[in-house]
Formats: sequence, C-alpha cells, structure tokens
Amino acid sequence: MAGAPRIAFLVGSLREASVNLRLARALTALIGARGRCELVPIGQLPHYDEDEDLAPGEAVAAFRRTIAAADAFVFVTPEYNRSVPGVLKNAIDQGSRPRVASAWKDRPAGVIGASPGALGTCMAQQHLRNILACLDVHVMGQPEAYVQVRPGAIDDDGTLHDAHLQPFLAGWCDALLRWIDRFPRSAAA
Repeated sequence: MAGAPRIAFLVGSLREASVNLRLARALTALIGARGRCELVPIGQLPHYDEDEDLAPGEAVAAFRRTIAAADAFVFVTPEYNRSVPGVLKNAIDQGSRPRVASAWKDRPAGVIGASPGALGTCMAQQHLRNILACLDVHVMGQPEAYVQVRPGAIDDDGTLHDAHLQPFLAGWCDALLRWIDRFPRSAAA
C-alpha cells in the first residue's frame, strides 16, 4: 500500500521509567519512516462510565478521535497480577463505545510487552488478545514477543543496547508492518 501507515502505540504503564514505555520508543525507532508512529497517552482518561457514551468529556472525545484516525495499533503492556493493567483496559473500553462506533473495529494490531522477569508479560498479553478479539481487532498472531528486559538493555529514549534484543525486535516490527499492509487503511488517515 502507498504511504506509511498511522500506528497508534498504547502503553499500559503510567510510570515514567516504565520498561514498556522504553520498549514502545524502541519500536517506533525501529519502524522509523515506514510508519507514522504516535505514542497515545491514556493516563488522562477518566474511568469508563456507560452514562457518558454519547456525551463524553473532551479527554475521551480527543482520545477517540486519535484512535479513529489510526490505521493500526500496538499495545505495549506490562503485567499486573497476571493480567492487563486497569489503565489499559479503561482506554480500550473508552475507545470501544458507543459499541456501534467502536474505534478499534476491523483494525490490525500488534501486542507486545516487557518485564524484568523471564515470562515477559505472557499472561497479560493472552488476556489482552481475548479482549481485542471481542472488539474485532485483527491481532497479529506471530511472532509473539514476551520481552525480558535486563538493566541497561533499553535507554529511556528507546535506544537499544542489547545485541540479542535488537534483531528480534526489528524482526517483530517487520512482521507487524507486513501484517498492517494486509488490511485497508482507515478513512481518516
């Protein structure tokens, strides 16, 4: 397809020193000019309230517009208590309403996550895949990426220093871009 896809990155951690935020920055650098990547903030969103579906506040309305303008999504999730963080689930809920106007529907996505631990967010990613399937998001199945990040592997700006991690993530980004190209671009792009 012509033109670089708009890729919205949603990071499920609000921590300034989050390994998942650093991972998201590394991925955007690896994608480079092949995608128009945007880190979409989710911490400002109020708790989802169905009573506000048709008349959301400005933060929710702006978030929905940003998501609707994206061609694809990358969900970068930590694992809290063997599942997705509440802030990420809240953002997904906000973007999915009202149901007839879900901003997620029929868009391609990648799911990835980082942790200092060896299991690298595997349970959170599985739960996230189940949530996204319910919303008709086309999640890339392979390669899966459960990233163990050791100290010093990724700088705050996303610079990679791990000689094994860099080619793996580059391959994941290549697969993601091929996956995105299988789907039509959004009308808003």
